[in-house]
Amino acid sequence: MSAAWVIQSESPPIEFIRTLQSHGVAGQYIAQLLWQRDIRDPEKLAGYLNADLYQPTSAFEFGQEMRSAVQRLKAAYESQETVAIWGDFDADGVTSTAVLWDGLGEFFTQTQQLFYFIPNRLTESHGLSARGIDALKANGCQLIVTCDTGSTNLDELTYAQSLGIDVIVTDHHTLPEQRPPVTAILNSRYFPADHPLAKLSGVAVAYKLIEALYQTMPEVPKKPLETLLDLVAIGLIADLVELKGDCRYLAQKGIQQLQTHARRKPSEQTRPGITRLLERCHRSGDRATDISFGLGPRINAVSRIQGDAHFCVELLTSRDMQRCQKLADETELANSRRKALQKDVAQQVAAKLAHLDLSTTGIIVLWDEQWNVGVLGLVAGQIAQEYGRPTILLSTEASDIPANRLIARGSARSANQIDLYQLVKDQAHLLDRFGGHPFAAGLSLPIENLPLFVEAINQRSRQQPIPPTPSLKADLQVTVQELGFELFQELKLIEPCGMGNPIPKLLIQNCWFEVGKHRNTRDWKGQEVRYIQTEFKILDETVTTGFPGLWWGHYSHEIPQGRCDAIVELENNTYRKQYEVRLIAVRPCEAFVQTASPQIDWILDWRTQMSPNSPEKLFKVQTCPTSWKELQVWFRRALNAQSHLAIAYPAPTLNPPHEVWQQLVGIAKYLSRTQKTATRQQLSDRLGVGDRPLKSGFTALEQLGFSVSYSDSFQITWDGAKSQSSETIARSIEQFLAEIREEQFYRRYFYQVPLTTIQNVAFQTIFNL
Repeated sequence: MSAAWVIQSESPPIEFIRTLQSHGVAGQYIAQLLWQRDIRDPEKLAGYLNADLYQPTSAFEFGQEMRSAVQRLKAAYESQETVAIWGDFDADGVTSTAVLWDGLGEFFTQTQQLFYFIPNRLTESHGLSARGIDALKANGCQLIVTCDTGSTNLDELTYAQSLGIDVIVTDHHTLPEQRPPVTAILNSRYFPADHPLAKLSGVAVAYKLIEALYQTMPEVPKKPLETLLDLVAIGLIADLVELKGDCRYLAQKGIQQLQTHARRKPSEQTRPGITRLLERCHRSGDRATDISFGLGPRINAVSRIQGDAHFCVELLTSRDMQRCQKLADETELANSRRKALQKDVAQQVAAKLAHLDLSTTGIIVLWDEQWNVGVLGLVAGQIAQEYGRPTILLSTEASDIPANRLIARGSARSANQIDLYQLVKDQAHLLDRFGGHPFAAGLSLPIENLPLFVEAINQRSRQQPIPPTPSLKADLQVTVQELGFELFQELKLIEPCGMGNPIPKLLIQNCWFEVGKHRNTRDWKGQEVRYIQTEFKILDETVTTGFPGLWWGHYSHEIPQGRCDAIVELENNTYRKQYEVRLIAVRPCEAFVQTASPQIDWILDWRTQMSPNSPEKLFKVQTCPTSWKELQVWFRRALNAQSHLAIAYPAPTLNPPHEVWQQLVGIAKYLSRTQKTATRQQLSDRLGVGDRPLKSGFTALEQLGFSVSYSDSFQITWDGAKSQSSETIARSIEQFLAEIREEQFYRRYFYQVPLTTIQNVAFQTIFNL
């Protein structure tokens, strides 16, 4: 079942509104939004609304660890030692590396005294490795500064110490059980949860180290510290950290830096790579979404597709415009390839899920030797969200050559607030390596351990309490007429939006849609990428012209006809030069009442309670319809018989579409094995679906390798030789699921539709007889 909607409606007191007005902020919606999000302290409002008035926390809040780190870097500077930066391959790790490369580059000569190293995403794991440390030692390295990694690599840190290499760790991931043998460890997790620095991501911790170094040796650097803030904002927002305290401040200042890139002439560009990327993704750089939907995915795409993320650091830091243009174009192509590859793997996963018994599966674990490791986290996130179950996807093509073992590597994503990291950690004895946090993790394990791992992690998950179903919260209720520039500018005051401060979700009630065609998106070269979006216009009673919008990842037929309630996010599409909405959710209208409702007193509403006084002549509609045509048949039948009509169907029982598919596959296997038959009515009753989904389901079964025949009843047999390609199977399954989703939408609609609406349609039916 879909998530419940929660409509927030807490109004702020007049004193709070006056406080906002004293800061030059007016508008009913921004006041309500700030109050609902508990941003109420009058003394902190100025710093929240204007980053220039915020007092950032000192880098030396890290205490002795920061003093030790700065002292060691100062000694390295004075002795002209060779320093290496050890980064990571995701957007936070790449920007962390770039911050240290530019920041430490003010103190050490780049490529002569200062180097950086990033593991290959497709062949190596996160974190330090003995092999990489050996390579740095051979290059004369005397000090390693990690970023976005290293806290729990105790064996590797001990090994570096044995080689005479000092290490400064900057990180924000899981804390080690004991302090590692390092010169300093700067990890934001050491702070209490309510500390302003507690949520810093890897790039922000790296920035704080450079900030402390600038303050300690102010005479050395030539470039202002603030020139690093655009990199900090990209890493912070791409890593989905909670944008509160100093995280919010750094993101605000960084976005201000990003905006300057868009305004500068080509000859004045200081980060031409970022400027080029913004052009490629049709973004202006003035919002957090320009990073989360634009820059971040593109930076991540390089290592997902190519494995090596080194050139991303060059893209972000080089001043060579021609070189940056080439690198930005390669990054854009990698992102287009990532989208297509993600779609392919998602279809293959869907095909494998068709053979999985989800009734006994708490944690979905699937693997394949051909899956690209780089996109598994993205696909796992999709599956976890769609199925409401934590998902682990692994590639079995990788091998650990030194140990001569076959290793499966991949990613895990959680759902429904389940601590997936702990579930994986409980199976550490079966794993090769793992790391992450409660909602996302990376792992590798010997292939021979996979069956036992699947059994063990599912058994462990069954011992945990079932978490409550998450709800979808709407922040404000607006009309279509209010959508546009003024509302966008008012809501923009709470930006940057991200984790802990989501984009405001707007409820629009009693609306309807003018739906265009769905289409695949295209890359910057105009080539089609297999990623669906549907264009539409949304209307309500306040307008005569629809307001434009998009529904990403959905087909046009998924947008229902008739009156609806919708939750949307308001966007500024700078590429199309228009304001538009992004559709988040839609459901049958709950409160629409037609005006001038005709008196149709022969229709009775018994959906929730049957009347004790039944008319003598009475027809009952006891099965929830899926279209007005079905009800119109009953209207005509009652009129011809001069009978009352009772709308008496109960609330529909709607199982998740994928569970219906699993049930259909199970029935097909049973009928094939026993050579029994089933009638159409038996199948419809058992599955809870109508003729259209059932027909689509038969088509999907035939693609899997079943043969379906019909005489007086259906007979299903198995012929694996007739099985189609995984892509064809996935497409047919998706069509079946889409049919069920549409039918279930209308079943919900017809259970909830007001009696007055039914009476209006009945009146129109009579009028047209």
